[in-house]
Amino acid sequence: MATRTDAPTRREQILREAARLFAERGFHGVGVDEIGAAVGISGPGLYRHFPGKDAMLAELLVGISGQLLTGARRRLAEAGGDPAEAVLDSLIEGHIDFAIDDRPLITLHDRELDRLRDSDRKLVRQLQRQYVELWVEALRALYPDLAEPAARSAVHSVFGLLNSTPHLGRPGSLPGRAATAELLHRMARGAFAAAGDAGARG
Repeated sequence: MATRTDAPTRREQILREAARLFAERGFHGVGVDEIGAAVGISGPGLYRHFPGKDAMLAELLVGISGQLLTGARRRLAEAGGDPAEAVLDSLIEGHIDFAIDDRPLITLHDRELDRLRDSDRKLVRQLQRQYVELWVEALRALYPDLAEPAARSAVHSVFGLLNSTPHLGRPGSLPGRAATAELLHRMARGAFAAAGDAGARG
């Protein structure tokens, strides 16, 4: 979502507005008619795109997990023989783009994941585990003394840091996007460096 530069399709418009409204008022606090009004179509017209709100929520949460994994794989493939530090930086940059540009999806994940049917929730978890393992491998390439369990804990901790963006205040109250991204990047690298130092000390 955050990396798309061409005009969004109607389906993407619906999902974006649904994510915003669900994040603002909760899944049960938003009606189909309101989502339709936000994109300029009737509530019943939404059913040409989605069978209901549950399907929208599932596509949002499964979709972003898949996009994060695909994006990370692409970044790793493009990195080729780049130094380990540059590879990790690229992963951090990709996640920061998500954390800044798709803040409603973070709120949705935290608050509404349990509303998904079991198969969709399991798929989200599976995609997330694969995403984490890419980071663990990249982190241990830079800090080889860092044990795998510690690396995994560090990755989850940094995700918690980066995914704190919905709690940073209203968008207008934040520093500029570039300054926010730079700050988050420095904090993520600082956390990873601390984990790496601890691993080196044994």
